[in-house]
Amino acid sequence: MKDFQKRRDFLKISTAGALGVIALGPMACKPGAKPAAQPVDRKSFGVGLQLYTIRDEMSKDVAGTLKKLSDMGYKYLELANYADGKFYGFMPAEFRKIVNDLGMDIVSSHTSVEAAGITMESAKKMADDHALLGVKYCVQPWVEEVNRNIESYKKMIADWNQVGAVMKEVGIQFGYHNHNFEFANIDGVVPYYDIFMPEMDTTLITMELDMYWATKAGQDPVEMFNKYPGRFQLFHFKDMAQQSAPFYDVIKDDITSVGAGLIDFKRIYAARETAGMKYLFVEDDNQGNGKPFEALEISISNITTKILV
Repeated sequence: MKDFQKRRDFLKISTAGALGVIALGPMACKPGAKPAAQPVDRKSFGVGLQLYTIRDEMSKDVAGTLKKLSDMGYKYLELANYADGKFYGFMPAEFRKIVNDLGMDIVSSHTSVEAAGITMESAKKMADDHALLGVKYCVQPWVEEVNRNIESYKKMIADWNQVGAVMKEVGIQFGYHNHNFEFANIDGVVPYYDIFMPEMDTTLITMELDMYWATKAGQDPVEMFNKYPGRFQLFHFKDMAQQSAPFYDVIKDDITSVGAGLIDFKRIYAARETAGMKYLFVEDDNQGNGKPFEALEISISNITTKILV
C-alpha cells in the first residue's frame, strides 16, 4: 500500500512539473529568462496620417482603406477631401462615425483657401461643416504657383487671418502647411520668415511644419522651433532618401517612409515642447511609390519602435 501511495505522489509531482514546462514554454528551461515581450499597442503612440498619402485607395474604397489604417495602428487622421459640404463623399456625421467605429479620430483637415474669391460666407460654411465633423484643425495646404509673389502672399495672409477668426468662433484652429517654395528668396525677401511668420496672427493661425519640404529648402526644424517657440502645433513626418543642395521647386522624387531616410526625426521630436507640437501626421506625397500600405507599415513601425521611444 505504501509503495502504491509513493507511486501516486510521484505521478502527481511529475505531471505538475510537465504542465509547468508546457505553460512556460522553451524559455522555462533557461536560467534568468525574461517573459516574452507583449505586443506593442501602436495606437497608444498617437500617430496620425494625412490621407493624401492614400488618395487613390480612398477614392476606391473608403471604409476598407480606413480599416487597414486602423489595423496598422494609426490613431489620428488628417483629411484631404472636402467639397460641397462633404468629406470623401460622406456627410460630416456619417464620415465621423465610420472613423470613430474603427477606433480612430479625425483631428485635422486640409482645406484650400485661395486669395481670389474667398468670402466670409464661404468661410463660415467651411467652418460649420468642419465643426460638424469635430475637427480641431483646418489647414491651408497649398498656394498656387501664380500667387507665389510678395503681394499675393500678403493678401492671402490677410484673408487667412479673417478665416482663422471665423474658425475660432466654432472652436477650430486654422493652420498653414508649408512646402519649400515659401523659403525661396524673392528680391531679398524670404516669404516664410519675412511675411508669413510676422503677419500671421499667432492666436488665429498655427504652423504645420512639413519636415521634408523644410529640409529640402535648407532649413533646420529645430532651429525654427527655437526661433518661433510654440507656433508649430502640427508636424508632418515625411522622410527623404537623398541629401541635396537647397531647392525651391516642388520636386518630390525621393520621398520615402519615415525612418527609412536621412531626416533625424528623433532629434526633431525631442524638441516638440519648444515647438508647441500637439499632433504628428505621416505623409507620403508619392503614395509609397505604388505600395502605399507597405510604406505606411514601415513608417508606423519605425515611429513606434525607434523614434517616439
